Amino acid sequence: MDDADVTTERVISPTLVGRDAELRRLMAVVTRTPAVVMIEGEAGIGKTRLVSELAAADELRDHPPLVGGCAQIREPFPLGPVIEALRGAAARLPTVNAPRDTAEGLPVAGLSPVTGALRPLLPELADVLPDAPGPLDDPAGLRHRVFRGLVELIGALGPVVLVLEDLHWADEQTIEFLAYLLADPPPELGLVLTFRGEEAGPGLRALTARLRPGLAHAHLVLAPLDAAHTNELTASILGTAQVSEEFAAYLCERTSGLPYAIQELVALLRSRGVLVQRGTRWARKTLDELGVPVGVRDSVLERVRSLSANAQAVAEAAAVLQVSVAVPVLAATCRVPEQDAHEGLDELLDRGLFAERSGTAGFRHALAVQAVYGSIPLSRRQDLHARAATAVSQQRPTPLGQIAHHHRHAGHDDAWVDAAEKAADQAVALANDAEAERLLAAVLRHEPLAPARPTPLDSTRQGPLDPVREGRLAAKLGWAGGYALGGDELIALLRRAAERQPPGPVRGELNYLIGLKLEAAGAPPELVRRAMTDAVADLGDRPVLAAYAMVGLGMPRTPDTPIAEHLHWLDRALDRLPEIAEPERRISVLGKVAMVLTLVGDPRAARLTEQVVAQTGGRPANRWEAVAYESIGEVACLAGRHDDAHRLLDAALHEAAEHDVTGLLESRCRLNLATLAYCRGPWDRLESELDASLVRFADLRSYRLTAETVAACLALARGHGDAVRLDDLVRENVTTGAADVLPLPVSALLRLATTQDRAEEAVARTAEAFRLWAAKGLWPVGVRAVPALAEALVGLGRNDEAVELVTRLERELAGLDAPLARAALDHAAGFLTSDAACFTAAATAYDRLPAPYEAAQAREQAAARLLAAGDEQGVPVLEAALHAYGGLGASWDLDRAVQLGRRWGLSLPARHRGGPRGYGSELSPREHAVARLAATGLTNKEIAKELFVSAKTVDKHLGSAMRKLGLRSRAGLARRLDA
Repeated sequence: MDDADVTTERVISPTLVGRDAELRRLMAVVTRTPAVVMIEGEAGIGKTRLVSELAAADELRDHPPLVGGCAQIREPFPLGPVIEALRGAAARLPTVNAPRDTAEGLPVAGLSPVTGALRPLLPELADVLPDAPGPLDDPAGLRHRVFRGLVELIGALGPVVLVLEDLHWADEQTIEFLAYLLADPPPELGLVLTFRGEEAGPGLRALTARLRPGLAHAHLVLAPLDAAHTNELTASILGTAQVSEEFAAYLCERTSGLPYAIQELVALLRSRGVLVQRGTRWARKTLDELGVPVGVRDSVLERVRSLSANAQAVAEAAAVLQVSVAVPVLAATCRVPEQDAHEGLDELLDRGLFAERSGTAGFRHALAVQAVYGSIPLSRRQDLHARAATAVSQQRPTPLGQIAHHHRHAGHDDAWVDAAEKAADQAVALANDAEAERLLAAVLRHEPLAPARPTPLDSTRQGPLDPVREGRLAAKLGWAGGYALGGDELIALLRRAAERQPPGPVRGELNYLIGLKLEAAGAPPELVRRAMTDAVADLGDRPVLAAYAMVGLGMPRTPDTPIAEHLHWLDRALDRLPEIAEPERRISVLGKVAMVLTLVGDPRAARLTEQVVAQTGGRPANRWEAVAYESIGEVACLAGRHDDAHRLLDAALHEAAEHDVTGLLESRCRLNLATLAYCRGPWDRLESELDASLVRFADLRSYRLTAETVAACLALARGHGDAVRLDDLVRENVTTGAADVLPLPVSALLRLATTQDRAEEAVARTAEAFRLWAAKGLWPVGVRAVPALAEALVGLGRNDEAVELVTRLERELAGLDAPLARAALDHAAGFLTSDAACFTAAATAYDRLPAPYEAAQAREQAAARLLAAGDEQGVPVLEAALHAYGGLGASWDLDRAVQLGRRWGLSLPARHRGGPRGYGSELSPREHAVARLAATGLTNKEIAKELFVSAKTVDKHLGSAMRKLGLRSRAGLARRLDA
C-alpha cells in the first residue's frame, strides 16, 4: 500500500468490524417481541455503532428504530431520551390509527385518551394526539398519567424498536419509566438500552433482574477488539485490504482495542503523513519514531491543533457546550465572528471530528469532548461558559439545566443559584424530584456563593448564601431529597441552614424535615423528638406542618417521655384540624393520630379510623389519603387488627399503584402487607416480597429494619434459626424505638433460646423491650411477646415473675382496645398453669384475629398437655397444629410437632426438611434474581451488593439454580435465561 492507496476522506469504517456475533444476537432478540436488550460497554467501545447497524438492517426496513439519548448536562424536563425518540413517531401513527377529524376535534382512532397527557411533552405529535385531560394537582398522579400515556403511545406504534442510549446519564424518572414499561410492555416492542457499566447505578442494572415471563431478553457486554479485528478495522478505514500484523498489534496496544481510539489514532497518523508502506510490512523504526502517546486524549488534541484557528475555536465552544446544539447557539458561543465560526464548523464536519444530528452539531464522541475541554485554559473556559449561558438562554423551551451549568462554571454564582432554583422548581412541577435534589444539593454544598441580590455598594462581594435564601433552598431540598443524596449529608445541609437562623416559619419547616429524615435513617428517637419540638415552636402560622410535627411528638418512641405527654400532643394536633384548608391534608393528620391511638389501645382509634374511611368513601383518592390508610393499616396489623389492616392496606396499595410512580408509598404498602402476611398468613412467596423490600429500602434504615426483622422471624419459622441475627434486630428495634414491630423478634428470640437452653441469656437481652412497653403503655402491641417470655420464665423456674406480669397485664389492658390481649394472655396462662384449656382458649382467640401461626403454637402446647394426660383429644388438636404449620411452611415448628406426636406413638407424615414449599424444580424468586444477575456477568460479591445479602447466600442460591437448570457454567446460564 502506498500513499495513493489511503482513502483520505474516510474517518470511520464503512463496515462493522468485530461485532458480527453481537449484531446477530441483537437482531434475533429485538425482533422476538416483546423484547429488551441491554448493551454494556465503556466509552468508545462501539455501542452507538452497533445500534446504528441495527437501524440499517433490512429486517427493520419497514420500521427503523426510534432513537433517543441521554446527555451529561441534564435538564429538569424528565424522560429526555424517551421524548427525543418519540418525536419522530408522528409519521408512523397514521398507519396505525385513523386520521384525526380536525373539524370535530376528535382524537386519532385507537389512541387512548390518556395519551393526551403527552401534548406538553410532544408538541410534534399535537396533530394526532387526543386533547389533553383535565388538570391534576397531584404531581405523582400527573407522572403516572404521563407514564400510562407513553406506554399507550408506544403500543399504538405497532412493531417498533426503541433505542435509548447512554442511560448511565439518565434521570431517575427515566429509569422509573423503563421499570414501569418492562412490567407490562406492549406486545410488539423491542427495547434496546445502552450504557457504560462502570457508571451505571443499581436502578439501571435492576431493570432486567426480574423480568416478566415471556419477555425475550439479552445482555450484551462489548469487549475491546483484538489484534486481528484491529487489523480489519484499520484496513477498512484506510480503504485497503489489510495492514501489517505489526502495525495492527501496535494500534491495538496503544488504544486498548477501543474502536473509537483506533479511528482517532489512525486519523492522527494520516494527518501526519506517515502512512507509508515498505514492501509488505510497516518498518519497526518508523513505528518507534512516531512517538504517539497512549490513549485518545493526545491524539484528539493533536488533530484539533492541526486545524485552522476558526475550527479550533468552534471545537472549544462545542467542548464547553458538551451537548449537540443548533448552529446559531454554537456560533454565538464561539470567540470568533459568526462567519468564521461557520467556516470552522464546516472544517470539523469534513474532518470527521463533528457529526450532524437532527439539525444540531457537536463532537462525534464524548471522549473527544472531555479531551478538548480539559485542554482549555481556565480564563478562556470561564469566558466560553459565560457566552454559552447567554447563547442557550435564547432557546425555547429554555434549557434551565444547561444555563445553571454554564453560569456555575463561568463563576457567576448568583446567576447560577437563580437558574438552579428555577430549574429545581420546574423539575418539582414535573414530578422530577430527583433532578431537583441534584440541582439544590449542588448549590447548598458550594462555598462561597453570592448574596441573593447584591446591593450597589456590594455588587462584587462574594460570600455565603444569606440565611433567608439558604433556608428556602434547603427546605426545597428537604422535600425533594432522598434519591441519590445520602441521609447524613442531607440532614447536615438542612441543619446548617436551620442554624443560620432563617425566619421562624422556614426554620420550623427545616427542623420538621430534619426530624423526618432522622426518623427514616433510624436515628435515636431522642434526636427526632428534639427536632420536632424545635419545629413546633416556629410553625404557629403553618397548621399542616405544625399538626404533622405534633403527631411526630405523639409517637411513643422515647422511653423517658410519659404516655400522657404523647397523648397531649395528639390532642393538640386534632385541635389544629379546623385551620387546615385542604381536605386531603386533614385526612392525613387524622390517619396519623388514629395510627398512634391504635398503638396505645385508645378506644378513640376505631372512631377516627371510621371517620377517615367515611370521609374518603372507603377508597383513598390521592396520595395524602393513601398515606392515612397506610399509616393506620401498618399499626393495626401489629396490634392484632388483622382484617382491618388488610382492608386499609389493600386500599392504600391500590391508590399508590395507580398514582405513586416514585414507588415509595407503594413499597411501604407492600412491606406492611408482607408483615401482615407473616402475622395472619399465608406465607406463599413472602420471601420474594421481603427481598424486594430490602432492595427498595436500602437507604431508608427504618423501613429496611422492619423488612430485616420480618425476614429473620420468617427464616426461623422456615427452619433456618442458625442463620438469623435476632439479637441484633431486637437491639436495633429498641434503639430506634420501633415498639410496634419489636414483639416479633423478641418472641422469636425467646422461643429459639428456650429450645437451645439459652433462656436466661435471652430473657436478659429482651428485658429492655419489655421495659419500653411498660414505660410507654404499649402493651396492646407488646402483649404479642408475653407468651414466649412466660414460657422462658417458667422454664427457668421464675414462675412468680411470669404470674406477676400476666396479672398486671390483665389489669392494665382492661378497657383498652387490644385485640391481641385475650389470646396472648390465655396463651401465657397456659404455661403458668400447664392447663390445656388455656392453650385451647388462646388458639380459638387467635383464630378470630386471625393469627394462624400463634394459634398453631397454642394448639401444639395444648396437645402436649392432653397427650401427657392420656387424653385422646390431643390427637386432633395436634393434627390441627400440624396442618397449620404445613400450610404456612413453618418447618421448624412442624418438625418439633411431628417429634411430639411420635413420642406418643402417633403415625404422622414425614418431616419437611426446611425451606419454602411449592417451588419444586422451579426457581424460587431469590434463585431467579441471583441467576439473572449472574448471567449478566456480575461476580458473587457484586450480586451480594446488589441484593443486600451475603456472598455465601448468593453462592447457595446460585448453586441451587444451576442444579435445577442442569447447568455447569455461567455462560450456559446466560444462554438459558436469554432463550
